[in-house]
Amino acid sequence: MKAKLLTRAKQKVKQKVKQDLFSQTQNRLTFRYSALLMLFLLLFVFIVYALVYVVVSNSQQQNLNSMLKQESRIVQSILIKQAINSSNQQSKEEYKNIVVAGEDQFFYYVISPEGDLIMGNEASERLRSNLLDLIDGWIPIENEVRKERIKAPRPSFEHIEGVKGQNGEGKIDIDLMMAGEPIFYKGQFLGMLYIGKDVSFLYQLLKWLLIIMLSLTVLFVGVAIYISRLMSKRAMVPIETAFQKQKEFVADASHELRTPLSVMLSSINALEMQEEVTEDPFSKKLINNMKAEVKRMTSLVSDLLTLARSDSNKVEKAMMPFDITDAVQKVMESVETLAISKHIDLQLDTPEKLVVTGDQERLTQLIYILLDNAIKYTTPHGSVNIQVVQHGSECILKVRDTGVGIHPDEKDRIFDRFYRADKSRSRQMGGHGLGLAIAKWIVETHKGKIDVESEQEKGSTFTVRLPMSQKVKKS
Repeated sequence: MKAKLLTRAKQKVKQKVKQDLFSQTQNRLTFRYSALLMLFLLLFVFIVYALVYVVVSNSQQQNLNSMLKQESRIVQSILIKQAINSSNQQSKEEYKNIVVAGEDQFFYYVISPEGDLIMGNEASERLRSNLLDLIDGWIPIENEVRKERIKAPRPSFEHIEGVKGQNGEGKIDIDLMMAGEPIFYKGQFLGMLYIGKDVSFLYQLLKWLLIIMLSLTVLFVGVAIYISRLMSKRAMVPIETAFQKQKEFVADASHELRTPLSVMLSSINALEMQEEVTEDPFSKKLINNMKAEVKRMTSLVSDLLTLARSDSNKVEKAMMPFDITDAVQKVMESVETLAISKHIDLQLDTPEKLVVTGDQERLTQLIYILLDNAIKYTTPHGSVNIQVVQHGSECILKVRDTGVGIHPDEKDRIFDRFYRADKSRSRQMGGHGLGLAIAKWIVETHKGKIDVESEQEKGSTFTVRLPMSQKVKKS
């Protein structure tokens, strides 16, 4: 009981997951349109953000370099005065406390040729050692700008115990943009001027700008998918219309061709009984050729009509219990003449009786297609084996042959309509590439599964799995 419920559940899931050709095509178009729109959005976000970043960064660098030039002149004049009054110790201390940093500056330092701090100032005295470590040994080239990040006490929490910041206890990250310039007087190197600017606020704005733009991109993804769905749906309209007309044409043409073909076959049968035909070898040969071609055309029209009905989902299935073993034996009797003509050994491995629920006519057609296909593609003096077994709640039908086999690249296509692996050989054998497509359709309408295993020049095995019981009704 559990096995039956599990099997039914799996089949329902497969039916829900499975989509027809048009749905799959529309989904692929939607995915491609969406991908293109999202790629455009991401490219737009990247270009806009890159432009804003470059403009802001260059603006800050130019501002920093301009500030450096101005303060370099101020510091140079101070250092010259200090050099002139170098004998006055009180003057040195006075210059050391001079503040020349502007509002936007985070620090400025003047370092002597010996590496000592001549003068300087910073936003927080606690950071002096950290800032001096940043510029230690740095000899900037012309217009060089350096970007660094340091940790600083959070101003509003600096004196409150037990308050923790996001990057440590009372600490925040500060982004600095630094520049430096040597100071000379009459060819003599007086020292290096370093200045730094706090650009944390601007970097935070850029960060939030990126977050906002990415958030808008995510928002527009839904819009892109919706627009792509509409575009793909509109693109599919003429294709579906053309396909529908094609199906109707095939169904109508197949239906209309059945009557004249039946009349032709009846007329040929009547001609065969004429004495003039039976006595004339040439006429008899012509009649036989005509009869064979009419039968082939009748079979093709019948297959086309079956597939046309399957596309329209208007095929009725007479679901009822029947003995599938008996159906297999009758099909084997019908193809026995063809097997004998090719010296092929037919082998049957079935239980005495195995009752399944399904459309007896369709399942008999399925067995005939598989056996006929196996015999056609099996070389003379080969063998064809058909096996029917019950496995749990499934009926397993296997048809093995010792034929030419199927190339691995063609295994996924043999169930396509009008596809023939070896076209020249198929024409000689009278195949038109619809048999396996019909077989797959019959299996799927019975909620079953068909697989093939094959090895070239060694043969093929077609395996059909059908549920033993289904709803007994016409659908």
